Amino acid sequence: MRAASIGDYREAARRRLPHFLFEYFDGGSYAERTLRANIEDLQDIALRQRVLTDVSAIDLSTTLFDQKLAMPVALGPIGLAGMAARRGEVQAARAAAARGVPFTLSTVSACSLAEVARGCPTPFWFQLYMVRDRGFLHALLEEAHEIACPVLVFTVDMPLPGARYRDVRSGLSGAAGLRGQARRIGQAMTRPRWAWDVGIRGRPHQLGNVAPLLGPRSGLEDFLGWMKDNFDASVTWADLDFVRAHWKGPIVIKGILDPDDAHRAADAGADGIIVSNHGGRQLDGVPSVARALPAIADAVAGRLTLLADGGVRSGLDVVRMLALGAQGVLLGRAWAFALAADGERGVQHVLDLIDAEMRVAMALTGATTVDRIGAGSLAA
Repeated sequence: MRAASIGDYREAARRRLPHFLFEYFDGGSYAERTLRANIEDLQDIALRQRVLTDVSAIDLSTTLFDQKLAMPVALGPIGLAGMAARRGEVQAARAAAARGVPFTLSTVSACSLAEVARGCPTPFWFQLYMVRDRGFLHALLEEAHEIACPVLVFTVDMPLPGARYRDVRSGLSGAAGLRGQARRIGQAMTRPRWAWDVGIRGRPHQLGNVAPLLGPRSGLEDFLGWMKDNFDASVTWADLDFVRAHWKGPIVIKGILDPDDAHRAADAGADGIIVSNHGGRQLDGVPSVARALPAIADAVAGRLTLLADGGVRSGLDVVRMLALGAQGVLLGRAWAFALAADGERGVQHVLDLIDAEMRVAMALTGATTVDRIGAGSLAA
């Protein structure tokens, strides 16, 4: 399909994915107030229109962590993204490489580091969750280093999974054993294209990076239970020393919402932070990223690289995030829905949409380069 907007891909994903998977990608925690606020608050940001400025040559390129990018965008980490399309993380990594932006592989991806590296020779970023087994983490970081992942994204806002009621209602986490499996199979059978292409041809269905920890319990039904049992809720700032000891490249801390934590990240030697509330999937009621970002940008300006995610549904939203102080923006659901709807081609098209929409927004705000987007691009 050729969608006119990212919103069209969401509706296409709803039609193509089994209900429990669509709800997993689409949903947030508790009453989903923060999920909605991420989108609404960002779209409420008013930009300052400028005219009669030469905008005949617009350049979207930028550099993040010594990596030249075609535009200030990366595909953020999404757990189980490989279930949206057949071996989905490989397809998404190839799409990002083709459009000159980074792809970030989640610790809890369906495809392993090795599989994505085989399928996409362009180096990609890796996202780390802290689990209790430090020996396993050391080995995982070594593997990421050996395949030349240039950036480590260390997610810190998930000591425990949020209360995601949609997953309970859909049967992803609310029905255990054979009963739950039968319920999910029933939903998959209503989506025959997905059932054949992903459900059958896309096997094995497991968490590729953490399969050694799961052992025989490596199916989809074990995903959420395993996270609750194995994510390390005792992690503190001191554990950044462990990560740094086993990772020599840039470390970006994801999940910062408070200026004090941004200062702590800079003091701890982080190379960058991602202002993020986990897409509204963790603590409901926290500020949207659009509201949190300006104060954090003021607090750590010049001390580290500042990225943001949450609620981005267009290239216009990317420009808004840059105007609020971000130097780069991570896409989440936007690429997951496109992957579900049209695989690698869909993800490439989403990035094409972002590119085209950014160019229009930049032209109408008088910014010909990314570094000219800033507070002056905001309406008073």
